[in-house]
Amino acid sequence: MGLFDLFKKGNKGEEVKKEFDGKVIAPISGNLMPLSEVPDEVFAQKMIGDGIAIEPTASGVMVAPASGRIEKIFDTNHAFSIVTPAGIEIFVHLGMDTVKLEGKGFERIAEEGAVVKAGDPIVEVDLKKLRAKYNMSTMLVVTNANTQ
Repeated sequence: MGLFDLFKKGNKGEEVKKEFDGKVIAPISGNLMPLSEVPDEVFAQKMIGDGIAIEPTASGVMVAPASGRIEKIFDTNHAFSIVTPAGIEIFVHLGMDTVKLEGKGFERIAEEGAVVKAGDPIVEVDLKKLRAKYNMSTMLVVTNANTQ
């Protein structure tokens, strides 16, 4: 089963299709790469879940990868999670060790608990500033694929 097969069908079958159309968009513009190529073993070994990585190509805004409710935005604004109406949890994490920045270079646009549509802005990112010291690979991971 591939990562995105989860969005097409699952234990809930047609019910999932009705609640979640299976469309996931990139949370930031960039080049796709396998999660296994990320220089962080937690993500590369898929300990949090399966997904993809994106090497951002421009500063800008991280957006909701799918419609749903913002479950969590980290205090440092470097990561967030969205839960779709079907209960699929999507975790987005920008950069390696960016938690150490304590929020510098990230500006929160949306708030926890907000209901968003795919493409709605969540966090603004100053990649030019951050890229000088950090690997800015962005991970998009489905955290509960084995429970659906």
